[in-house]
Amino acid sequence: MKELKLGKLYYEISRHNPPALTIKSGETVSVETEDAFSGQVRKEGDRRDNKKMPYGNPQSGPIYVEGAAPGDTLAVDIHKIEARIGQAATRTGGANLVGEFLGTDVPHGTRICPVRDGVIWWSPKVAIPYEPLIGTIGTAPEMGVPTTGPAGHWGGNMDIREVTVGNTLYLPVLAPGALLHLGDAHAAQGHGELCTTALEMPATIVITVRLLKGKSIPRPRIESRDEIMAVATGTPMERSIARAFADLMLWMEEEYGVPRWEGFNLCTQAGTISVGYYAIGTVAAKIRKEYAIAAGKKG
Repeated sequence: MKELKLGKLYYEISRHNPPALTIKSGETVSVETEDAFSGQVRKEGDRRDNKKMPYGNPQSGPIYVEGAAPGDTLAVDIHKIEARIGQAATRTGGANLVGEFLGTDVPHGTRICPVRDGVIWWSPKVAIPYEPLIGTIGTAPEMGVPTTGPAGHWGGNMDIREVTVGNTLYLPVLAPGALLHLGDAHAAQGHGELCTTALEMPATIVITVRLLKGKSIPRPRIESRDEIMAVATGTPMERSIARAFADLMLWMEEEYGVPRWEGFNLCTQAGTISVGYYAIGTVAAKIRKEYAIAAGKKG
């Protein structure tokens, strides 16, 4: 297994960033990542210095995948997301739309939460299950240089709970070598990440990266043992939901043999959604594999 220790961090997911590591398809990599606060919040009372570090979600990498070319797909199998220093940090700030209803006098609310034995200690009396995810992960886009704040067809700051251990994330290859960036691990996060900050933690992430030659996808996809999911980002969110479900239906048609209009009706009855960072309208449209298999020609 190759290792990528914590080194230079990037606040843009860019084809111009030089590779930190080169791998072949099928190799497993252990990657050290920093938290969304760039390591500036380690104890109660700490605050992120926005002047010193104007962006969040620093990325490790990029990882260059030999043979990857535009039109291919990366399959990223997620094996482990480990809390590197045994704690997570969050804060209350960033009211966004919620401030319209609660008020705009939002306290900073720094909170440091120990992580041990599969539990995050929100307080001495409140224990949250440790359910880690990779908040920001993507391949370098073919045009432009997005910061690590937004998400898009390249991946990015999706904050989708299902980008987690045991699942596979599929990302389109848009530039030579794919240039996979990742970071912004969360110890846990509710749907929507309402106050813009999850339980942020530096992490050690173990992944296997597989190259699917000639396989082209328009936007990220996720596969778990039981479900397939298509991800879309944009506002208003109802358009993202529609786009994600359309991608899911086309995936069902292509790989499971479910005619798209039957898939449309089936998703209406059995589809679900997962909401990522709500302020940028990221959603995953989901359906159980058993339904796709039974409805398709493979069934």
